[in-house]
Amino acid sequence: MQLRMIAMFMGVLCTFIAIVYVSLEFFDPLNRKTFVGYLSMASLISMFASPLFIINLVIRTRSVEFMPFYLSLATTLMSLSFFVYGMLLHDFFIYIPNGIGALLGVVQLLLYGYYGGKSRERSILPLLA
Repeated sequence: MQLRMIAMFMGVLCTFIAIVYVSLEFFDPLNRKTFVGYLSMASLISMFASPLFIINLVIRTRSVEFMPFYLSLATTLMSLSFFVYGMLLHDFFIYIPNGIGALLGVVQLLLYGYYGGKSRERSILPLLA
């Protein structure tokens, strides 16, 4: 387990070093900003899209036990605040991924609202029988 974590950390570190090297060696300052901006957008969108696997599980099992409410709420609020911040700065590297994250967060909260009550009802029914 510890060896696996070290290997994953080394992979992330090598990727970071490669991005820094490529951006400094091959791009002028203006193109460097664009290169790093697009990479950041891609990583943010993939981070915000990762709960889609949990959403699939929530729909399949009709239970929200694998989707923590406060994490979904915090992600939605953070995405909304950075979306507004990006809009005020007119920086699409900030507002596009965070706007997508805010939409996905709202979907998570709606699913939690829809299936949250049903999960509680299902867990209470065996007790009533």
